[in-house]
Amino acid sequence: MIPEPTPTVRELLAFYLEAGVDCALAEEPIDRLAEIDAPPPAPRVAPAEAPRPVAAPAVMRGEAAPAPDIAIASAREAARTAPTLEALRELMQNFEGCALKHTATRLVFADGNPQARIMFVGEAPGRDEDIEGLPFVGRSGKLLDLMIGAIGLNRSTAYIANVIPWRPPGNRTPTPQETQVCLPFIQRQIELVNPDVLVTLGNPSTQTLLGTREGIMRTRGRWFDYETGQRTIRALPTFHPAYLLRSPSYKRLAWQDLRAIAKLLAG
Repeated sequence: MIPEPTPTVRELLAFYLEAGVDCALAEEPIDRLAEIDAPPPAPRVAPAEAPRPVAAPAVMRGEAAPAPDIAIASAREAARTAPTLEALRELMQNFEGCALKHTATRLVFADGNPQARIMFVGEAPGRDEDIEGLPFVGRSGKLLDLMIGAIGLNRSTAYIANVIPWRPPGNRTPTPQETQVCLPFIQRQIELVNPDVLVTLGNPSTQTLLGTREGIMRTRGRWFDYETGQRTIRALPTFHPAYLLRSPSYKRLAWQDLRAIAKLLAG
């Protein structure tokens, strides 16, 4: 068998970029160029006084979620037993079943008023959210503040969270497995907040929480019933603020959705 050629520096960097590596996790700088001559497929035996792993392998190991079925079942059981939001947050802080936890800076649990009548749910945190530990604090968060402010709401009268509470590396799209592992936590969060109105922001959160395969263009502005097992919550999908930043022509439709939300809250 002819061995595969050793990858070039450019090929390695392209691989790490595609894998979502965007930060160094080691305490000291490491010369990765010195390791290029080592054949990639062959495992290396670490010396007795080996330093901590370099950033890229650590991220790749964090990406591999072992025993997905067990992780999903564990998340369901843990979420089911959380009696309060604080207990749920603590359970999520200690949960080891989602690989994203090991590549994110911190848990992004929620922001706003847990007694609010309305709850907004996006997909996953970005870089700014990962740094601050709060959802929607970057450019899309500023737009969301303006959107809810237009109907008389703010972060003291609304509750904001994400389906995925940890930032995916490089802001990549969460995998179906990662979404399924995190789903019981956001479902329990919705149950504990128990809002009158649930607003799903964007296609991923809409499809995940409302169980539809239709795109956001078809679902936005339509009222759905979200069942918690104890009550039915009115749910309305609308565009994610990040999408509106890229496609500002759809702000008119988003404004229609916001007016429908305001009308229901006032009723």
